[in-house]
Amino acid sequence: MTSNQTQSVGNVASPQAIQPVRGMNDVLPADAAAWQRLESIARELFASYAYQEIRVPIVEHTGLFKRSIGEFTDIVQKEMFTFDDPSGDSLTLRPEATAGIVRAMISNGLLHNQKQRVWCAGPMFRHEKPQRGRFRQFYQLDVEAFGYAGPDIDAELIMLSSRLLRKVGIERVELNLNSLGTPASRRVHREKLVNYFSAHKAKLDADSLRRLEGNPLRILDSKNPELKDIIAGAPLLTEYLDQESKQHFDGLCRHLDAVGIKYVLNPLLVRGLDYYSHTVFEWVTNELGSQGAVCSGGRYDGLVTQLGGEPTPAVGWALGQERIVELLRVQGVNADANAPHVYFVIAGAQAEAHGLALAEKLRDSVPGVRIEAHCGGGSFKSQMKRADKSGAAFALILGDSETERRVAGLKSLRVEQPQVELAWDQLAAELQNRLAG
Repeated sequence: MTSNQTQSVGNVASPQAIQPVRGMNDVLPADAAAWQRLESIARELFASYAYQEIRVPIVEHTGLFKRSIGEFTDIVQKEMFTFDDPSGDSLTLRPEATAGIVRAMISNGLLHNQKQRVWCAGPMFRHEKPQRGRFRQFYQLDVEAFGYAGPDIDAELIMLSSRLLRKVGIERVELNLNSLGTPASRRVHREKLVNYFSAHKAKLDADSLRRLEGNPLRILDSKNPELKDIIAGAPLLTEYLDQESKQHFDGLCRHLDAVGIKYVLNPLLVRGLDYYSHTVFEWVTNELGSQGAVCSGGRYDGLVTQLGGEPTPAVGWALGQERIVELLRVQGVNADANAPHVYFVIAGAQAEAHGLALAEKLRDSVPGVRIEAHCGGGSFKSQMKRADKSGAAFALILGDSETERRVAGLKSLRVEQPQVELAWDQLAAELQNRLAG
């Protein structure tokens, strides 16, 4: 059967099921709890550090990303979802959040003599090859700070990312640090890189040849194993840092040392976006194959000016939600925060007549309780199987006999405890006591 044919059932032809767009991933109910838990922890944590939420459009003028990310980056040259709207304007689905946040700060006048700490969450879009932990629509948590020039805010943002990873339950990740210095120090280094890689031009791949003309620093980020030895011999930016850059980086390291955050100095860490300066960092893992970075960021002091605003120091990071959720799964962290506390078994005609109303009263009386009330009938045995599969800690059992006596059975599903029978007006207090314990 070809892709254009339909499947036939008896004499009725049914159309072939429509498949998702390649690289656009469904988040199913079984997985959503981990996402919700991550987002809930992040919201609470961002508020505790006094970062406020900002929401920006997923569509921006294409020029915003060309000016911010860089004409010679893979994102701009290969990966953006760009289209003309009916008015003929070139628009792009956002491939990352920082540029849109900076645009929002400028266009809404939020940077004039002000300091801002903000965060946002939502989907980004890049036309990359789909693979484990990488999709064409992917979700990020993004945190940014504007108006702070010193290394203390860099350190605070790294501390925030470290605390978020710990609270979510992520283990075995490593912090990589580097400094890209000031534009002046990068210009000196750029000249050295061009001379070095030009001498090895015959061995460079097509991507590296393109980067040699536009941004040779990005060659250091190449994943081509055939270039590993050449890249290892390249002059390092750390050898050309000016005094200002060294002081900033040393200050950052002192702050991290003071709170016991371990890090690895990685002179080849350059990040994939042109707007970075001074601090760059990544939290990386070796448990997700080639998609090792789970949280990445750095300082971008020149970007606000580049996009038409007044000179404003800025720093931020982005965390990939798919990669965090996948890493939680790989590391065996139970992230199902939305499993019901109670599965309500309702078996029999009289029980069905009263069960849902009783469940509503319990939800009113027990703050935060999650009750999954059985609907759709079925035998007592089949309902108990569903109760066990639901992940609930307790089964509340209501049959016709219990309904006549206005009682219900309460059975522990996860620990050995005797089943008890309670009057309806005793259920709320007993549930509250057990959930508190």
